[in-house]
Amino acid sequence: MARQIVPLTDGKCRQAKYSEAGSNRLFDGGGLYLELARSGAKRWRMKYRRPVTRKENVLTFGDYPSVSLVRAREARAGAQAQLAAGIDPAIQREIDRLDAAMAAADTFKAIAEEWLATREGKWSAGYMSRMRGALKNNVYATLGNRPIAKIPGKMVLDAVKQVERRGALEMASRVLSAIGMVFRYAVGTGRVHADVTQGLEQFLATRPEARHFPHVSTDNLPSLLWHIERYHGRPETRLAIKLMMRTFPSTNELRWGEWSEIDFDGALWTIPSERMKGSVLRKASGVAHLVPLSRQAVDILRELQEYSGRYRFMFPGIRRPAQIPMSGETMNKALKIMGFGGDQTGHGFRGLASTIMNEQSGVREKVIDRQLSHRDRNKVRRAYNHAEYMEKRVALMQWWSDYLDTRLAEAKPPAEPYPQVE
Repeated sequence: MARQIVPLTDGKCRQAKYSEAGSNRLFDGGGLYLELARSGAKRWRMKYRRPVTRKENVLTFGDYPSVSLVRAREARAGAQAQLAAGIDPAIQREIDRLDAAMAAADTFKAIAEEWLATREGKWSAGYMSRMRGALKNNVYATLGNRPIAKIPGKMVLDAVKQVERRGALEMASRVLSAIGMVFRYAVGTGRVHADVTQGLEQFLATRPEARHFPHVSTDNLPSLLWHIERYHGRPETRLAIKLMMRTFPSTNELRWGEWSEIDFDGALWTIPSERMKGSVLRKASGVAHLVPLSRQAVDILRELQEYSGRYRFMFPGIRRPAQIPMSGETMNKALKIMGFGGDQTGHGFRGLASTIMNEQSGVREKVIDRQLSHRDRNKVRRAYNHAEYMEKRVALMQWWSDYLDTRLAEAKPPAEPYPQVE
């Protein structure tokens, strides 16, 4: 007759102590027992026979009292249910552990970071920063720690809709695009079977029509020039706007400009390819952008030297002038102070110059586009056409500065000048 086992009580488990002479196993029935160690530890274990081999094996459920008597019995019941179904609980536990490890390695965030790493060297630093920021600031908090295979399309759409509710419609579209690229990478590497973002863009709010960088009309140009000449904020800001008008690079190309790039004797500004706007391949091409300097542009740079000539950057920042240039919004803020906020931006000077030069300079469009550093849309032509048109570009840039001086001479002081406060 089998020995009848009296079930354990919590009090008995709590008071039990290791004994040199005893068996140091307190049985609860069904193979479950509390094992007492010399160190004072008390560990739950369960004896059972494997379903196929019938060999005895032991499971461990954890230490008492962290694992209570009630929880130990629940673990025993679970193991017994598996045995009744012909499943070896020890093997199933290992399978579950491996599944959990794989799920942890295949979270959305882990795969997104793995995918981003594959884009290093293929994207520009700016684009990489924007894509990483879109995921980090808008996705990781809700989807980051979830196994990517268990993220349905509805969950993705909910995350993107949260961005929309902030009014950031453009960012919402960018976020959905980034999530889609992560899913397509996961499909390609065998982590998921399908891209659940397909078709979700139809459920996003309609974005407003893209607006180009604004610039003033030719009628308002004299007034703008008048206010720039009389701007009494930082001289470097005024000179930045004046140089931007006469050379029209991108805002970043201007503010990151270095004195080493200026050839005063040759009246030429050479912007290295790595600082040009565009893809990593374009930056690595080694083809610099040449900006002929008009007499007026040289005079502006000579004046600027008095303020920043001792620094590396032509337009150094206020707080760390030796390390970083002025903010990208400095010129826009100044234009707003002058009363042209919404009507003119720093980058908008490119559009202003392009419009007027194409309408009034008499110079061929190809020459103007080359000075604007526009890329030929025809890939074949772009690959073989290296014409610089430098003689014509020198004349064009002088014409443009002379044109601006002529329009400034037409300016009349406004009846009520815009207040200028820094």
